[in-house]
Amino acid sequence: MRVGVEVGGTFTDLVSLDENGVHVTKVPSTPAAPEQGALAALEAAGLRLDAVRDLVHGSTVATNAILERKGARICLLVTAGTRDLLYLQRHDRRRIYDLYYRKPEPVAARRDTFEIEERIDAEGRVVTTLDPARARETVRRALAEADFEAIAICLLNSYVNPGHERALARLVRAVQAERGEGAGSSLATVTCSHEACREFREYERCSTTALSAYVQPVIDGYLGRFRAALEARGYQGRFSVMQSNGGRLPAEAMGRNAITSLFSGPAAGVTGALRQAARSGFRDLITLDMGGTSTDVCLVEDGEPLVVGSTEIDGLPVKTPVIDIATVGAGGGSLVWIDDGGLLRVGPRSAGADPGPACYRRGGSRPTVTDAHLVRATIRPETFLGGRMWIDVDAARQAFAPIAGALGLGLEEAADSAVRIAESNIVRAVQRTSTERGRDPRDYTLVAFGGAGPMQCARVAEELGIRTVLVPPHAGVVSAFGLVACDFVHYTTRTHRLRVSEENLQELSETVEALEREARAYLVGLGLAGAPRMSVVLEMRYVTQAFEIPVHVEPGELAGLGAGRLVARFDAAHRQAFEFDAGASTPVEVVSIRVGASVPPEHAPRLAEGGEPTGRIPAALYEHGQRRTGLRSSRGDLAGSGPLPGPALVQDQTSTLYIPPGWTGRLDEAQNVLLERSSNLEERT
Repeated sequence: MRVGVEVGGTFTDLVSLDENGVHVTKVPSTPAAPEQGALAALEAAGLRLDAVRDLVHGSTVATNAILERKGARICLLVTAGTRDLLYLQRHDRRRIYDLYYRKPEPVAARRDTFEIEERIDAEGRVVTTLDPARARETVRRALAEADFEAIAICLLNSYVNPGHERALARLVRAVQAERGEGAGSSLATVTCSHEACREFREYERCSTTALSAYVQPVIDGYLGRFRAALEARGYQGRFSVMQSNGGRLPAEAMGRNAITSLFSGPAAGVTGALRQAARSGFRDLITLDMGGTSTDVCLVEDGEPLVVGSTEIDGLPVKTPVIDIATVGAGGGSLVWIDDGGLLRVGPRSAGADPGPACYRRGGSRPTVTDAHLVRATIRPETFLGGRMWIDVDAARQAFAPIAGALGLGLEEAADSAVRIAESNIVRAVQRTSTERGRDPRDYTLVAFGGAGPMQCARVAEELGIRTVLVPPHAGVVSAFGLVACDFVHYTTRTHRLRVSEENLQELSETVEALEREARAYLVGLGLAGAPRMSVVLEMRYVTQAFEIPVHVEPGELAGLGAGRLVARFDAAHRQAFEFDAGASTPVEVVSIRVGASVPPEHAPRLAEGGEPTGRIPAALYEHGQRRTGLRSSRGDLAGSGPLPGPALVQDQTSTLYIPPGWTGRLDEAQNVLLERSSNLEERT
């Protein structure tokens, strides 16, 4: 048996796969103690843990630690003269008209930042040698000032020569041992920038290192408690953790760089969606994961999601490979409210799991998107979560009464308006990942999942001109499925600036091969079976530019590619992103190299869903400004009958699928529901 457990903002999802098929469980999350929600899901599923051989976990622990500022108190050691690096940041303003704008607050306080006398230049040459005696005295003074749980080391230009960082890390551990830190308490973790981020741009590298150190003790403690609880219940199998890059690693590897688990839940959803969509032959996708707190959108081309070299959290940069996901605060639990100008707004604030939407009757009184669907009757209380969770229509209506009164609308009109605003927010998120990156969304299939995604997907597709929507089975727990479906993945990234020329191609090829060996050896060192599959991305730019765009090359391809064809490939990528290229007269350079190694799971899992037919029952609802009479059905009905025209509601165990007028739904051989606009069907016939 293989099990995936994903802790979300509102629900904790579990998928287990064995010879008898797929089993799903969904329980409320416990934000104060996420591991308790994960254990509750295991208990609710009734699993014998001694029969489970592979358990994969994804959670928002690292994300929440940063957003809520509940990470470790860290000591930051930097090169003399760079103490204010995290506070200077970049010379940009996120809100240019906000007179009270303040830059994002770093996680390392200035009083906890200490300077080390040393200097390495941009070529890796030692300018000022690290003096062990002076460094030891600085470290002793730093550690005497506070009880630090973590120590971050980020020395200038250490991405090209990490010698001083390694020496300082050894010295820090020696000082901790001298002070007897290990006698009554654990040693503070030590995070070096050349391990967290071996790329240039000092501010981004320092921010990544500080954030990694900030969440390391939190992740270590969380995974330690979770593993101990599993072992106490008889679990002896492999325990893995999902990363932001779409792959997993054994939990013990998280002790080296916890920042890679930052966005594990959204990444797992993308992986699960593309695996299931591939069974129906779709490889160019836009995934739409609408859960309880937010909606995550990602572009997938030829079966591969776009992996970028950096992201942000709470305004702070993180340079680590992540799946390029756009997030908007439009989930089932997103609050509906009226702003100071009297306009209706949805999100980004959320009711979360505690207290949750008003209809949950857990103390929430403010209206949410879930309440809006209940008022519109696009969610039915008797079928919510397959009938396993009771929700209160009257509570939802009471929550919307103040909104409707303030706007002079009926309850159903106010609720419908809220849903349509949420749809517009999602459309903008899709445009950020497609149109703004030179991709036409009409060329892609929209894959909708998450507990709320199937309710919104067809209307979102209409706004974008997308004509086909795919909804996987067990749509509400696709992220948990993605945990057991994903590969083991490790990325190695290195800044290595080199102009593209025939004489430099050999050096570039040798650097790539060295990184391939390093990435391959890392996975082999974790005891993973199978030959890793390699991927190579070159971050390239015109010499006059400040930032780069990724260019994919095949492993071993560089030596025979030639400088001219590599430049042509970059020009094409530049035109797609910016609609122009600089021409042959402008030289091109490679700035950084990213190599990935992946090992697939032993057996490729599949999602399937049965369910008893319920028949097609007449149903009244209010949607897009109109009262409509349609049908209410189940996935079991779709399996044994023809296409279902909209308006219709299709229920399953974890979500509700809404088929609007003008759309038709059918079940394909892979157990995916395909929604197609009626004009599609007319054109084919």
